[in-house]
Amino acid sequence: MSFSLDEVAFDGSGLVPVIVQDVKTKTVLMLGYANKQTLQETIELGQLVFFSRSRNSRWHKGETSGNFLQLEEISFDCDRDSVLALVTPLGPTCHQGSDSCFGDH
Repeated sequence: MSFSLDEVAFDGSGLVPVIVQDVKTKTVLMLGYANKQTLQETIELGQLVFFSRSRNSRWHKGETSGNFLQLEEISFDCDRDSVLALVTPLGPTCHQGSDSCFGDH
């Protein structure tokens, strides 16, 4: 599937949820949000960049920890209001040190 930012249905706040999945294991790693700017940056950098709703600012995953999420493939769902990012994680994804933000902690 080709990916065009102009086709993404951002919500009223200008955000879209991004489901992050390990490209090899298919494990869901996390859920984040992106705006048009951070989604464009994700595509250009080849690493996931989100919009942090709690900090109200750009968040390049791994910028502080070194645990980047390397983008392998990106697509949107049938309603174009959710994004799926298939990634190769370069370290634990969860800030608590787990591979995934879902599951036992």
